[in-house]
Amino acid sequence: MLTIKNLACVAAAAISLCTLAAPAQAQSWPTRTVKFIVPLGPGSGVDIGARLFADRLSKKWGQSVVVENQPGGDGIVAITTFLNTNDNHVLLMAPASSFTAHPYQHDKLPYNPNDMIPVARVSNTIVAYSVPVSFGVNTLPELLAKAKAEPGTINWAGATGMLDFVLLAHLKTAGVEFTRVPYRNPVQAATDLAEGRIQFYIGAIAIVRPHVEAGKIKMIAVTNKKRAPTAPNVPTTTEAGFPQLATDGLVGLFSTKELPADVRNRIAADVKEVATDPLIGERLGLTGQVLNTGTSAEFGAAIDEQKTQAAAVAKILGLKAAQ
Repeated sequence: MLTIKNLACVAAAAISLCTLAAPAQAQSWPTRTVKFIVPLGPGSGVDIGARLFADRLSKKWGQSVVVENQPGGDGIVAITTFLNTNDNHVLLMAPASSFTAHPYQHDKLPYNPNDMIPVARVSNTIVAYSVPVSFGVNTLPELLAKAKAEPGTINWAGATGMLDFVLLAHLKTAGVEFTRVPYRNPVQAATDLAEGRIQFYIGAIAIVRPHVEAGKIKMIAVTNKKRAPTAPNVPTTTEAGFPQLATDGLVGLFSTKELPADVRNRIAADVKEVATDPLIGERLGLTGQVLNTGTSAEFGAAIDEQKTQAAAVAKILGLKAAQ
């Protein structure tokens, strides 16, 4: 017969077992191959970073880590595929800026942004504002002044997402007009910029670097909050006098809700540990990225800050979030 004392013992034992189960679950994961889905094509900075970490983490975890590229569709193809897996061994490695503006850029989203759970902050992509050297513009204020004085004469290109979203709001506020030229391939956009066929480009520093080194493109600002170690002489947009254009290119790992919090914490710790390999920082630097590892909470806080920025921009543009 169960007495109150016996029931108390049973309850205490159950609590003890649950407490032990969580760390055990974290230590036993992964039990099979892990997949990183990347919303960008092979050879992109995020793709190279994903493969670097996949290699190091597979050795640490004792399981294969494979990278699957699913570019296109403004990142929605990869995100939807990832969320529909309902698999705690499938992670998304993506730039947060690719989706923080999604609710305002699409009438209806095929996924719920709240279902993307931040796991680990990995790096920052350095994004540059660039112009052709032949254009004769040397600073961001000069570019905007020229655009205001000569409306409709500046053609520009850039990846869709938070970066162009922020720029469009500023252009509206400042009464400046740029004409957007769509590109599927950012490499082609950089080539056209170098030849003067377009006059302004927003994109990863790695895309424009070859033309910068050839003397055909000039980087006039970076959108990140800090200057790029690989381009220390290029000011940030904040230093150029436009703090409203500052946006960090946050890149990190996301999971579905199926991955327990203790496992997410372990993954973040493992990412931080393998990132101490000097080769990772060196290789990322060549792709225009800097290491910026952080916990799930730190990554989530940075994303929330970007979402707040997106909401403010949407208000300027008169846009409402998709329902």
